[in-house]
Amino acid sequence: MMFLFSIGYSVGPDFFKSLRGTGLKQALFAVIMGGTCFATVISLAILFGYTKGETIGLFSGSETCSALLGVGTEALGRLGLPKDVLNRELNIIPVCYAVTYIFGTLGTVIILGNLGPRLLGGVDKVKEATRELEKKLNSGDHSKDPAYVNAMNTVSYRAFHVNSEFFNLPRTVQETERYLRNAGIEVYVDRVRHNDEIYAPRHDDRLYAGDEVVICGRSEFIVKVEGYIGNELADAEILSYPLDRIGVLVAKKEFIGKRISDLRKEKFMHGVVIRDALRGNQQLEVTLDTTFRKGDRITIVGRPVQVKKATSHIGHEDRPSVQSDLMFVGLAIFIGGLFGAMSIWIGSIPVSFGTSGGALIAGLVFGWLRSKRPTYGYIPDGALWLMNNLGLNVFIAVVGIEAAPSFISGIKTVGPMLFAAGAIATMIPVFFGLWLGHKVFKFNPAITLGCCAGTRTCTAALGAAQNAIGSTVPAIGYAVTYAVSNIMLVIWGLVTVLLIK
Repeated sequence: MMFLFSIGYSVGPDFFKSLRGTGLKQALFAVIMGGTCFATVISLAILFGYTKGETIGLFSGSETCSALLGVGTEALGRLGLPKDVLNRELNIIPVCYAVTYIFGTLGTVIILGNLGPRLLGGVDKVKEATRELEKKLNSGDHSKDPAYVNAMNTVSYRAFHVNSEFFNLPRTVQETERYLRNAGIEVYVDRVRHNDEIYAPRHDDRLYAGDEVVICGRSEFIVKVEGYIGNELADAEILSYPLDRIGVLVAKKEFIGKRISDLRKEKFMHGVVIRDALRGNQQLEVTLDTTFRKGDRITIVGRPVQVKKATSHIGHEDRPSVQSDLMFVGLAIFIGGLFGAMSIWIGSIPVSFGTSGGALIAGLVFGWLRSKRPTYGYIPDGALWLMNNLGLNVFIAVVGIEAAPSFISGIKTVGPMLFAAGAIATMIPVFFGLWLGHKVFKFNPAITLGCCAGTRTCTAALGAAQNAIGSTVPAIGYAVTYAVSNIMLVIWGLVTVLLIK
């Protein structure tokens, strides 16, 4: 449940975005591919006469969908099978999964990383099409890489010695800022040193020749300040003070629809600089004429007291943290498990998502809610990684430990043809997906590779595709299809348990 919730939480916003706009095509692609995987596996199961447990193992391993292990296991337990039959079926699932997962992963990696670009027109052609798409998307965001530092510092805090002619007479902070604004320099006086005293000035505090000031603003304005204030200083003391840099979800009417040049006149925005802005997944160019809509995400920088005041007039604060909202996680998994435990009876057959599928759905919904109201539910990327990997690996390890005594006998029972069946179940959907994305949906080749990796729920294949074409663009096609496929494969897995005798 930890594993499934973390998957849903990670891709929840993209999942719901896929229900509208261009992502709808990717979602439809994933739905078709889910049906293709199901049809391929069910046909092979009938052809080779596999049991329910063998088919679940074949399905989850060949399609690299580990979530099916938990969902299928739980679904089997709800069928009321005799204890000896149930134990036999449960024990064979991890055996079949282990045998078929090898080619399920490796085969997908080889096809998408090596054959895929060639089948889509050749490696050079795919790279060229990818570069064109990168230009349109302004791609190249490495912000989630902890080793990445952007050479462009959008917001600057610089110290200057007050010695220009304008200060032959004492000037208030308000007069100084108006003087700079009339010169087309939109900045603030954020700190002052006067007679060895350092303080945050008010608008009516006076600046004298010989003072030192910290000017803050966007870098394109800061570079023009020196000619109007005085020479720049490298003064560590005056520049050593805490700042907040937080994300804010735009929601308040008093902020929506106003240009930045007008917002600067508002008292609550004094001393606060808008560092960057996102609308959906698109980076907004921040200029004096930029306006904001409800749902935009902006990053603001300033002294803590100023940032706190501004945030209350902008919308909902999304403050970075290293702490997880465990109450949120527990409540989400509880609600998801409760929903999954409910059954809909079709005749005499109970149909439900199970607590595992419920956890996945809860992750999707609560991940989406978090994106809409970031005041609660924060889970750092590192914690999500731990939930994902710890949850999955411990689950598989425990299943393997329980099945170990019957492993050898299980291999003898299933036979070596299972590996071949798994290879067929892997290759048919992958090759069909490449054709479908290229010829029917007419995706960009890089997007097609990402969509195929997403429908395979195979992160390794995404990495192989990105390495093959030297771009991260395939990830754009991965998120939506990965989210939809996790749902579709779980649903088809439940159907498989009901259909196979």
